[in-house]
Amino acid sequence: MSLPASDPETDTSADIYDPAYVRDVFDKCSGRYIAFSTVCSLGFTEIWRRQCVDALGPLPQGARGYDLMAGTGEVWPHLLKRNPDIAAITAVDISSGMHTLAMERLHAMRGHKIEFIEDDVLQSQLPPASADFVISTFGLKTFNPDQHRKLAQLTRRVLKPGGRFAFIEASDPKGWALRPLYLFHLRGVLPMVERTLLRGAQDFSMIGTYSVNFGDASGFAERLREQGLVAEYRPYFFGCASGVSGSLPV
Repeated sequence: MSLPASDPETDTSADIYDPAYVRDVFDKCSGRYIAFSTVCSLGFTEIWRRQCVDALGPLPQGARGYDLMAGTGEVWPHLLKRNPDIAAITAVDISSGMHTLAMERLHAMRGHKIEFIEDDVLQSQLPPASADFVISTFGLKTFNPDQHRKLAQLTRRVLKPGGRFAFIEASDPKGWALRPLYLFHLRGVLPMVERTLLRGAQDFSMIGTYSVNFGDASGFAERLREQGLVAEYRPYFFGCASGVSGSLPV
């Protein structure tokens, strides 16, 4: 049974990082996620996905890897354009609704290269040293710090020596002069969009809550380094997004 979506500001019993809660949020908003995430980010999500692929760098011919917290698979066109010889992408996501949307509306022609695993990535049994790459776009925010540690352990486990990784996430641009306007967008505009255009789904605005709570990717970069990975942190657009990329030393 799915947990009901709750407002963490009024429901202190809600654990917004519980996997069942996260699955419910994204299952409910999956039908309109693509259009509204692009519009509400003013197109920056697509720019940031491309930059994440650029940070991943060139991959070996016939590379196989994982897209974690894959959502609607919007990074796949950028990934396959940059590395057309990729042999396989295994998409892992807790929300089957997001993947169904991905394959029906976006990626049917790429189906021969894409496998989907509906799973909580932190509980997954992905085999060790099985990936030339790991990529993830806009999934880090749905984890708390302890879960980030587990995700770093998973990344280390599945990468082959020399394998590469790249993560990117919407972030809180602390120190930026326009931060108050950005936070108003997350806390005010997204709920308004939800009420007026998403028919009160009470889920889409959770993306803003997750993003503000997340902060930035610097902490996750440290968790990756603790696992022996080479990890470089970088902010994007005044810190409105942040990412970490690197490799498992040979």
